[in-house]
Amino acid sequence: MIQRGGAVVIRMLENVQQKTIKPLITGSIAKGTQIFTDEYAIYDRLPQWGYPRKSVCHGKGEYARDEDGDGFCEVHVNTIEGFWSLLRSWLRPHRGISQEKLPLYLGFFECLHNIRQRGKAALPGLLELLLK
Repeated sequence: MIQRGGAVVIRMLENVQQKTIKPLITGSIAKGTQIFTDEYAIYDRLPQWGYPRKSVCHGKGEYARDEDGDGFCEVHVNTIEGFWSLLRSWLRPHRGISQEKLPLYLGFFECLHNIRQRGKAALPGLLELLLK
């Protein structure tokens, strides 16, 4: 999950079911927050859980939608898609990561993303988090 212009939350889940994602969503996102998803049915209960949902249907070739005609596509999942692309690129040199170690890599990348620094510039942000 990612907030546009904000923080990302990454968790490895045992499976992808509504009962598995509900605690993650309700524990990370304020009720009433508008959520943008793709057409995957796992998100169908978001409105019942208190989260307005708008979605794009990739299966029909829809990747972004301008709902109010102002020329700006408000409904999209490009933010999280871009994040996954960055994560895959970052993991690529680390071929063969075990399932046991993958949560550590994901947690580190989540932290790097959220402090908005890369390379040597990330060190002060990482130290600040560790020393809190």
